[in-house]
Amino acid sequence: MKMINFISVAAIPFMIVMIILFGIKEKQKVFDIFLDGAKEGLEVVISLFPTLLGIFLAIGLLRDSGILDFVIGIISPVTNLLKIPSQILPLAMLRPISGSASMGVAVDIMQKYGVDSLLGTICSTIMGSTETTFYTIAIYTACIKVKKIRFVLAAALLADLAGMISSVIICQILS
Repeated sequence: MKMINFISVAAIPFMIVMIILFGIKEKQKVFDIFLDGAKEGLEVVISLFPTLLGIFLAIGLLRDSGILDFVIGIISPVTNLLKIPSQILPLAMLRPISGSASMGVAVDIMQKYGVDSLLGTICSTIMGSTETTFYTIAIYTACIKVKKIRFVLAAALLADLAGMISSVIICQILS
């Protein structure tokens, strides 16, 4: 365990030293290249900021307005017929939108029902088999300035739905 801790602590400084030494060996101006990369990274951050602000605002409104609870109340009779636990519906609704919000819901489910329970297992499997679709698409398309995302969005949401349904079915079979 001490060896793993040492490697994890030493990895980043080791890589920095290796990059500097390689740059010196190749007779490159390492600091100037670093500054150019930092400028480019800052430009990306500035161009993505409005998109991120809009996403975070929408997530906050969705959580605080009660719309999420309303939608879950509407679809829970259908999901109960399909033997999908209603306790994971908030996770299923938030996962494509926000990683941090879905992580909060997942932690809440695991604290309430236990990590080894069926709900905890389903929750963990959903977190591993799905993506924060809206966030990812917003970031990638904003970087390359793509405006028409409907086909990408439909395919990504369909993949998320498949991951969620598969998670429930497989966890129920294996429990």
